[in-house]
Amino acid sequence: MGDAMVKKVETSRLEVVYEERGDPDSPPIVLVHGFPDDAKTWDRVSEPLAEAGYRTISPYVRGYGETRFRDGNVPRSGQIAALGRDLIEFTDALDLDRFVLVGHDWGARAAYIFASLHPERVSSLVALAVGYGTNSPDQRLSPAQTQNYWYQWFFNMERGRKELSENRRAFCGHLWRVWSPNWDFSDEEFEATARSFDNEDFVDIAIHSYRHRWASAEGDPAYDELEKRLENPPKIHVPTTLIMGGADGATLPETSEGKEGFFTKEYERRVLPGVGHFIQREAPEAVAEAILGRVERDGG
Repeated sequence: MGDAMVKKVETSRLEVVYEERGDPDSPPIVLVHGFPDDAKTWDRVSEPLAEAGYRTISPYVRGYGETRFRDGNVPRSGQIAALGRDLIEFTDALDLDRFVLVGHDWGARAAYIFASLHPERVSSLVALAVGYGTNSPDQRLSPAQTQNYWYQWFFNMERGRKELSENRRAFCGHLWRVWSPNWDFSDEEFEATARSFDNEDFVDIAIHSYRHRWASAEGDPAYDELEKRLENPPKIHVPTTLIMGGADGATLPETSEGKEGFFTKEYERRVLPGVGHFIQREAPEAVAEAILGRVERDGG
């Protein structure tokens, strides 16, 4: 299919840059990346989806790549509610009435919010590496998961902010290796995405995200109403597939167990042995197959 087309659209707060493949008139699939990553994470997934007759749309979320805030005075919030609202406004700006939604890591958390609030617009949901209902600062973590979240505790210290700011490529490269221990990625692949970390808001948003998640930073008041709606995770009335990596060094599969009760439509959970956190990069064929299988069953 060749290179993706790079496009831009405005929301209330952002100028969002996104990559698009496929016929603009084909059924849309929106794919949302996480931390520390960017829209290129979907390249080997979006190509077969476009070849299968779909239009793929992959935004650079706030703080990444060429996506920018329209107002210098807007708080650089990384709270999940902000990411969810960004996604809603992004799809509104593109006039997407109904589509397949795919999210990884932060993108999965944003996708859950979207699907819970607007199930009529999401024909199918595919989430990668993050189970639903895991945003509460009061959640109980196993000792192993607590250890895996070392970087989140580190980001709650000023030393963590300083290290991410001054040494972001080395730090994020280390996360890639630790989170996906069986994936031998190239320097070229990492650098192609690491350029997105040069965004002037990358550090502020990443640090705020993990501080807000564990209740050590205030949120943007603009999202207070949405945060209240999400305090008790609402059920999701969308057919959903969740894929976890069995060798994920960031989020253990155990964190996604027992979530079936949140889903009122068909819910499927898969764990891929030997695959780490960056599932779409490590096992793109399996992810593409899961998306197409979900679409075929749901008529998306």
